[in-house]
Amino acid sequence: MTRLIELIKAWITELISGLPPSGGGGLEGGRGPPFHDDPSFTNESIKMKNLLIIILLAVVAAGCKKGYFDSIPKDLVSPDIIFKDKAETENWLATVYSFLPDPWSTTTNSARYWAGFTDELELSTATSQASGILSPANAINIWTNNYQAIRMANVFMANIDNSETNLLNEPNGEELIKQYKGEARFLRAYYYWTLMKLYGPVILVGDNVSRYDDDFQLPRNSWKECVDYILAEFDEARKMVPDRHVTSTGAEDATQTGRINTLIIDAVKSQVLLFDASPLYNGNLDYANFKNADGKQLMNTGYDAGKWVKAVDAAKFAIDRALTFGKSIYNPSTPSDLFVRAFNNYRDLFLTGWNTEGIWTRAVTAYGTWENDAAPRAANGTTFNASLSVPQEFVDKFRMANGKIINENGSTYTETGFTTTAKTGFYVAGTSNMYVNREPRFYNTITFNGATVPFVARTGQTHVQFWPTGNSGNGNGSEPKFPRTGYLVRKNTNPAKNLSNNSGNTVRPAMYIRLAELYLNCAEALNESGAPVTEVLDYLNPIRNRGGIPELPKTGSFTQAEMRKLIQTERTIEMAYEGCRFFDVRRWKIVNTTEGRQGGDFTGMNVFAGDKLGDVAFYTRTRTSTRNWDDKFYIFPVPQSELNKNFVMVQAPGY
Repeated sequence: MTRLIELIKAWITELISGLPPSGGGGLEGGRGPPFHDDPSFTNESIKMKNLLIIILLAVVAAGCKKGYFDSIPKDLVSPDIIFKDKAETENWLATVYSFLPDPWSTTTNSARYWAGFTDELELSTATSQASGILSPANAINIWTNNYQAIRMANVFMANIDNSETNLLNEPNGEELIKQYKGEARFLRAYYYWTLMKLYGPVILVGDNVSRYDDDFQLPRNSWKECVDYILAEFDEARKMVPDRHVTSTGAEDATQTGRINTLIIDAVKSQVLLFDASPLYNGNLDYANFKNADGKQLMNTGYDAGKWVKAVDAAKFAIDRALTFGKSIYNPSTPSDLFVRAFNNYRDLFLTGWNTEGIWTRAVTAYGTWENDAAPRAANGTTFNASLSVPQEFVDKFRMANGKIINENGSTYTETGFTTTAKTGFYVAGTSNMYVNREPRFYNTITFNGATVPFVARTGQTHVQFWPTGNSGNGNGSEPKFPRTGYLVRKNTNPAKNLSNNSGNTVRPAMYIRLAELYLNCAEALNESGAPVTEVLDYLNPIRNRGGIPELPKTGSFTQAEMRKLIQTERTIEMAYEGCRFFDVRRWKIVNTTEGRQGGDFTGMNVFAGDKLGDVAFYTRTRTSTRNWDDKFYIFPVPQSELNKNFVMVQAPGY
C-alpha cells in the first residue's frame, strides 16, 4: 500500500504539474484576463484528470487502515491545515523564494546560463540558437517553473490570512502576515517579469486558486497589460514590506539576506521601466503582426518617448533611496597607484563589497562551482574545469587604460610584440602586447596567456600558459581541460583561494541587482530622454571612475548616438557575466551591428600552436565557433508542450 500511495502521489504530481498554462500556473483566475465562455474552449481532459485524482484518493483512503502512516503527507493535506502552522506557513513562503535562480550556478535562467548564449562565453557545445534550429520543440523552458512559482505564491496569498494561524500569536503577528503577503506578491510579479524578458507578452492568471472545472484556455495579454500589471503589483507589495530587515539593535539582519524590501522593489521597477522604454518593446514595427487570434495587438508598435522619462524617474528614485539607506558604489581602496586602486575595488566588490553595493543579494550561491570552472590547471588542486572560455570578440571590448577602445585613435593598442617588463600581480615579462596597458577591469575579468594564476598556484608556477605544452594547455598531462579560445573568465574569483583544500575561501552571496546597474540604467534613460550631457555623466562617470578609466569631460561635445555607444560599452564591461548582456543586446536591437553581433564566426587564440610564451604562432586569431543568428531569436519561443495544452495561446513570431 505504501508503494501504491507513492506511485499515486507521483502520478498526481505529474498531472498537476502539466496543467495549462503550465505546471499548475494556469490554476488562477481573479484579476487576470476573463475566462472564455465559449464551450469549444473547455478542456475536458483536464476535468477528467482531476476526476481520476479524486477517485484514486478515495480508493486509497478506503484501503488504508487508520494509524498506518506516522504522518499525513503534506501534499495531501488541506491548505487550511498547513497555514494554521507558523513553521509550515514560512516553509511555503520559502518555497516561493526557491524558484529564484542562482546567478553563478549552471542551472537554466542563471546569469551564467545566459552568458553561454552570448559573445560573453565560447560555446562548449552547440546550442539550439547557435545552430540556428531553435524551435518550440527544443525551446528553453523557464515557462513551467515560473508558472509553478506563480501558483505557489497565489496559494500562499489565498491562505495566509487564515485567522486561526498561530502566526497571529506572535507579538507582531498581523504585521508579519502583511509582510509575508507582500513578499509573495512581489515575487509573483517578478516571476512574470522573468518570463516576459524571454518570451515577450505572457498570460496573466490573476489571484484566485481556481477549481478543477475552470477553463484554462487563455490567450496572451499584451505587453502593455503585462507591464502595467506587474508595476501595480510592485506598488501594492511595496506598501507591505519593510524598508530594511534589521535586528533589534537596528543593524542589518544578515539572516534575512535576500528577503524582499522596498529597496529591492524600487530597483526591479527601474529595470522594468528601462526595458519597456527600449527599442525592442517601444515602437518596434517588426512585431506589427504579433497578435492574438482575435486580432489583439500584443506589442507596442508606436514609439512613446515618455517611457524614457518614466525610466529616468524610477532609476533616480531607486538610487536616491539606496544612498539614503547607506548603499554606495563600492570604492574604498586607497593606494596611491590609481590603477591598483581600481583593480582592488572591482575585484573586492564581489568578495566583500556586496554589502555596500548590493541591492538584492542571494545568500546561498554556487560561486565555488564558478571558480572551479574558471580555474586553469596552473592553479593548485584538482577541481578545475577550465570551461569558462571567452571569445576574442568579447576580450576586444575592454578598453585601454586611457579609456580608449582598442581600435580608437590614441588607444596605443597593438597585437605585435611582447613586453619586456612584468606588471607584478597581473602578468609576467614576455606577455603579448595585446594584454598590456588595458583597463583594470580587463585584468579582473579575463585570464590570458602570461597572466598571473587566478588562485593559489601549483608549486613552481607563476603564470598561466595556454600553449599546448604549457602548464594549462591542451597537451599537458592527462587532463583535456583547457579553454578553446585561450582565455578564461576571471571575474568573481578569489586569488587567495587554494582549490586543493578550499583554504583562503571568501564566503559571499551573489548580487541579483547592484547599485552600479541602477547608475547605468539612469545614464541610459537620461541620454535617450534628451537630458543634458552633464546630467548623464553624473551617473556614468562614477562607474568609469571606479573602473579606473578617465571620466568623460562635462564640457565635451557628445551627440546622443555617441553617448549611447559609450553607455552601452560601459554596461557591457561593468556588468559582464552578471546576466545583463543576453537581454541588453536584444532590448537595444543591436544584434546585427558590430558592437552587439551574436551571429557569424567567433575566434580565439590558436591553442594548438606555439611552444613558449613569446611564440607568435599561438597569437593567430583562429575561428573557434560559428553562431547562426535569426531575428526571431529576439524573443524565444514558448515550449511546444505548453502550446499543446493551451490552444488559444499564439507562438512568438517566426517559429
